[in-house]
Amino acid sequence: MMNSKDILIKVNELYKIFGDDDKSALNLVKNGMGKDELLEKSNCVLGLNNINLNINRGKIQVVMGLSGSGKSTLIRHLNRLIEPTSGEIFFNDINILNLSQKELIQFRQNNMSMVFQKFALFPHKTVLQNVGYGLAIQNISNDKWSEKAQKWIKRVGLDGYETYYPGQLSGGMQQRVGLARALATDAEILLMDEAFSALDPLIRSEMQNILLDLQNELHKTIIFITHDLDEALKIGDRIAILRDGSMVQDSDPQEIIMNPADEYVSDFIKDINRARVIQAKSIMTPTSIKSLGATVKEDMVLEDILQIMSDSPSKPVTIKNSKGKIIGKIEMVNLIEGMKRPKSLGTNITG
Repeated sequence: MMNSKDILIKVNELYKIFGDDDKSALNLVKNGMGKDELLEKSNCVLGLNNINLNINRGKIQVVMGLSGSGKSTLIRHLNRLIEPTSGEIFFNDINILNLSQKELIQFRQNNMSMVFQKFALFPHKTVLQNVGYGLAIQNISNDKWSEKAQKWIKRVGLDGYETYYPGQLSGGMQQRVGLARALATDAEILLMDEAFSALDPLIRSEMQNILLDLQNELHKTIIFITHDLDEALKIGDRIAILRDGSMVQDSDPQEIIMNPADEYVSDFIKDINRARVIQAKSIMTPTSIKSLGATVKEDMVLEDILQIMSDSPSKPVTIKNSKGKIIGKIEMVNLIEGMKRPKSLGTNITG
């Protein structure tokens, strides 16, 4: 369980309403009016509706939802590219909504970097100049920012491309440049808004792997926006799901799969391959006694456990945690039940 020291960003009762009379519209929303009715009666658009979210230090927080759910609106509040109608956003103990314009600029430069869906590279600058841009505007000497930029270019696998321009690179290579640029400033927080969604599936998977490798090394606090559940399950330590500006669930990936909060979330997860994402710890029977079968780690997925159990299906496997302690067992009947889709999947997703 996380304590307050683990929380880096805290969002409290955050509302965003787009329109001329947003304050009056806010009162209507707080009294229970929904997105469609608000638009009809006040000509205002409900962007965010009472968002409360704790983002843990050094973890990947995914925010996902369909188009219009409010996920990109939310991430743009974290660096105040969008100002809220009401609410609070804390970075450590600092409410960033109280920062002056000068303090806000310093906060963005020192604490946050952003990776965009459309890459947002300078077409007239080389790879080296793009990666080092965030350092160069901090009045760091050319030699120092160039050396640091070179390090990150190499780290994302673009060594030798320093003098190339964005137009000479593939989409995947351009996104590596964007990632290297964000990392070069050594900001504690990385905001990634649909960063990989414009890439082809194979390149997208490769970029996800690069991000996870870097995260294992750097332990950044990453807020990652996506509409893709497979991507969210692969990279997220926690996943917050939005609908019509409201948060419907914020849990770790296993909890979302095993215990969806409502029919909307059930519809999101209905088509996933459960055998490839559900882990042993999610379906095991707790025990401290070793079984006669094999012993596997708590994060092993069911598909791999099935391969192990297929030779001796009558023998349960023993589950151990990261410290090597026995915490449970899985029998074949549990394994099969865990891979089955839930019988009630809810209604079609809309909005």
